[in-house]
Amino acid sequence: MSPLRILFFGTAELACPSLSALTGSPAFEVAAVVTGPDRPKGRHLIRQPSPVKTLATQKQICVLQPERARSEPFVDQVAQLRPDLIVLAAYGQILPRRILELPVLGCLNVHASLLPKYRGAAPIQWAILNDESETGVTIMKMDEGLDTGDILSQRATAVAANDDAQTLHDRLARMGADLLIQTIPGYAAGSIAPHKQPEEGASYARKITREDGHLEWTRAARSLWNRSRALVPWPGAHAWLSVEPKPHLLKIWRTEVVDLTSGLPGEILSACEEGILVACGEQALRLLVVQREGGRRLKAGEFLAGHRLEPGQRLT
Repeated sequence: MSPLRILFFGTAELACPSLSALTGSPAFEVAAVVTGPDRPKGRHLIRQPSPVKTLATQKQICVLQPERARSEPFVDQVAQLRPDLIVLAAYGQILPRRILELPVLGCLNVHASLLPKYRGAAPIQWAILNDESETGVTIMKMDEGLDTGDILSQRATAVAANDDAQTLHDRLARMGADLLIQTIPGYAAGSIAPHKQPEEGASYARKITREDGHLEWTRAARSLWNRSRALVPWPGAHAWLSVEPKPHLLKIWRTEVVDLTSGLPGEILSACEEGILVACGEQALRLLVVQREGGRRLKAGEFLAGHRLEPGQRLT
């Protein structure tokens, strides 16, 4: 039997394991890869390819980079490729009906949540922010809505206490790739039937902004612990350290909750090799790895060797 002809849409790092899995299987032929245009990045704003473009180029696969997936010239280009199936993972645009209806087998999406929970742009971060004990991946058949299509398969994983958004991202990316490869043959053969998403439990995971990283010390320590884990590597949790002549931005990369209630929210209770202990609205948060703006990430003890902090100082 000839391999399925697949057109792959993806931009972010999450999509790379799925593309690698498809190209590594003789059951599939990746006709082309569609990814976002090169974007300016870094201090010097040099245009950089997406992670998916970099991978596709290494594998010598044709790369298409439309500014808008809805543009008529691009839709015509997709039609000329005659894919049997479109697979999408972390692409960044919603596909129009005309593209969705082109392949005989339709379009499948690899989504990093247990749909219908956490539809949208940032399911991994919001699963941690909301203190979920479990999340997972879903392979769904796409429709014109935002992650509202019928479900083909799902796989769950626990959110461990030592997980942050980066470790969870990497695990879900691998899980999604494995589940995709296992699901497509059954779906193509008709042995895996799509089923509707339940209405109950649906939620939306909006895009994360830089402002989401600010820690509000009136919140419970566990909430701030989740925030510090959820926003790795971007934008990172942060607070302002009150020092003269002006406050310094302090990025906070690793923390732990301490069962201690004393001091005003944001007040530094102690600062030693063990960590920087800060009062919260409920319990306290020990800062274990921090970074001054423009500096390196340091363990608390290393940071304090060059930045003296005293009990009573404030983080805002």
